[in-house]
Amino acid sequence: MNNPFLETYNTPFQVPPFDQIKNDHFMPGLEKAIEQARAQIDQIVNNPESPSFTNTIVAMEESGELMEKVTSVLFNLNSAETSDELQAVARDASPMLSEFDNEIKTNEKLWSRIKAVYQNKASFNLDGEQEMLLDKTYKSFIRSGADLLGDQKERYKEISIELSKLSLQFGENLLAETNGFVMYVSDEKDLKGLPKDVISRAAKTARDKGEEGKWAFTLQAPSYMPFMEYGDNRELREKLYKAFMSKALKGDERDNQEIIKKLAKLRAEKANILGFNTYAEYVLEERMAEKPTKVEAFLTDLLDRALPKAKEEVEELKGFMKELGVTHELQRWDWAYYSEKLRKKKYDIDDELTKPYFKLENVISGVFQTAEKLFEISFKRNTDIPVYHSDVEAYEVLDDKGEVKAVFFADFFPRDGKRGGAWMTSYRDQRVTESGEKVIPLVSIVCNFTPSSEDTPSLLQFDEVNTLFHEFGHALHGMLADTKYASLSGTHVYWDFVELPSQIMENWCYEKECLDLFAKHHERGELIPAEYVERLKKSAIYHEAYATVRQVSFSMLDMNWHNITFDQAGTIDDVKAVEKAAFGSTNLFPEVPNTNMSVQFGHIFGGGYAAGYYSYKWAEVLDADAYSVFQKNGVFDKKTADAFKASVLSQGGTKHPMELYKQFRGQEPTTDALLERSGLKD
Repeated sequence: MNNPFLETYNTPFQVPPFDQIKNDHFMPGLEKAIEQARAQIDQIVNNPESPSFTNTIVAMEESGELMEKVTSVLFNLNSAETSDELQAVARDASPMLSEFDNEIKTNEKLWSRIKAVYQNKASFNLDGEQEMLLDKTYKSFIRSGADLLGDQKERYKEISIELSKLSLQFGENLLAETNGFVMYVSDEKDLKGLPKDVISRAAKTARDKGEEGKWAFTLQAPSYMPFMEYGDNRELREKLYKAFMSKALKGDERDNQEIIKKLAKLRAEKANILGFNTYAEYVLEERMAEKPTKVEAFLTDLLDRALPKAKEEVEELKGFMKELGVTHELQRWDWAYYSEKLRKKKYDIDDELTKPYFKLENVISGVFQTAEKLFEISFKRNTDIPVYHSDVEAYEVLDDKGEVKAVFFADFFPRDGKRGGAWMTSYRDQRVTESGEKVIPLVSIVCNFTPSSEDTPSLLQFDEVNTLFHEFGHALHGMLADTKYASLSGTHVYWDFVELPSQIMENWCYEKECLDLFAKHHERGELIPAEYVERLKKSAIYHEAYATVRQVSFSMLDMNWHNITFDQAGTIDDVKAVEKAAFGSTNLFPEVPNTNMSVQFGHIFGGGYAAGYYSYKWAEVLDADAYSVFQKNGVFDKKTADAFKASVLSQGGTKHPMELYKQFRGQEPTTDALLERSGLKD
């Protein structure tokens, strides 16, 4: 059997030949990749020459190429186009990879060579990027237990393997729970308040599930969110909310409570073995925030500013409900519904008014044009590039000289094999080989947008437009990378810096100058009216204090799970109690029994945001401060865009992020611009 992973890809730009890759190619490919990488490490270790930057650090950087080929496809498809069979492969692969990573990180001969290069770095005359690669390699070994001895080293290895298994199981349970719930509506009156396109899609979903004549609502965002915002039937909103918030909390085989208790305990033990008091201390050593006390001070300051105004926003909504003659208490399943009604009243704006101007194809064209005006790149669809699903579109990304700079994949619609949310990922990072060959990045964004229905094209809610610009900002970080080493390229930066390129891009969604590039009525063709844009701008800070409190509460929950000692982690019996302690000061609603955020908090238990969820608010400080320069000089000012590209987007992790930021801004960021934008400035 030919295995595509074991041959040179005969595809445009050596993109993975998705149409040829089968599930049974992964394990043989991975086994060969590990064997090959092991041989490459042995060659480094047994090199008779004395350790140097080139024969040790660069040789390590260039090793494991086959492993990257296999694992990038395996784990990206496991998120975007999975199946029971593929999940089983990922489950088998994860411990193998953890074991091999531990084998490398505990290879004493390799470690002694790295240490020798690090201790003699002054003699190698390294440039800044080379020195950063050396420092990063050295620290990654220290932080992976290279200096541990005996039993501690063995225990560290066991923990790493167990953590990878548990995170994978957490994600699988959550996906199964999300896909496992459907709310069927059989009486048309229960659809009152819902937009026509939502109803049409719900009918199609029901039909696809064999329930002709009914309407099906799921826990996928394009189905769940509109029902919570527009559905007049309060009982059904409550049912849907409780289903959403009880995912992985039912005491069955998909329950995540025991998994997250184990994850918290093992992470704390891992940090302990490495000499840190808590996992948060371990994580934050490699972040701009540096330590838990700084994160906690940052969150407390935001909460102090936002909470009083958030309480006012809640009281205002309660008053509005009274005006409408509503007598019941404001519950969590009421917030989005009445909040949307009040927003429409205050600003005369809602998604039904703006959606006709945000046809998906036009928004995609708009985000491309925005990138072209700012960063002089263009996008050309190429149907010869293989894709992993018929929904996915592939583009060549061209620079101002017409040279291909990257390949970009766009995957926009929900399906059963795709996890919820939106993310950017990479199938190959940009780099320059030692022989001087430029390797272009293969970058993808994956979203769950409102799909078209039989009689309506895909019209995006404004939040979805924001999401597209956000994820495209991450993609720009990957596509515009201009570094030598893959491990320092694109989004390989500190986690609390990685959201700057994504969050700054959202600002252009509120600029008429930008919206005029693409926001045209899908039937009549006229541009979005200036008054709508003004209303969008004003409504952008609507309930901003509430949103800030919500984000801060999630960040506090994250810190509650990860800024605890190993002993404290061992005493956690009740997941709900940890959550209650975190949310206590931020709670603005009555508690809803049998619901829980922790068991479905994929960012921190299934993704890479453990002890780092605060990064979203941290990056808002950076993005507001950075965007203030564009506001001052012009939102498409070429000099400002060139400076942002040169200092931030192209540099990846080649320098400390604060150094890169100051290179662009000329100073460290302040919270002034964020507080002003959010309406929270005193």
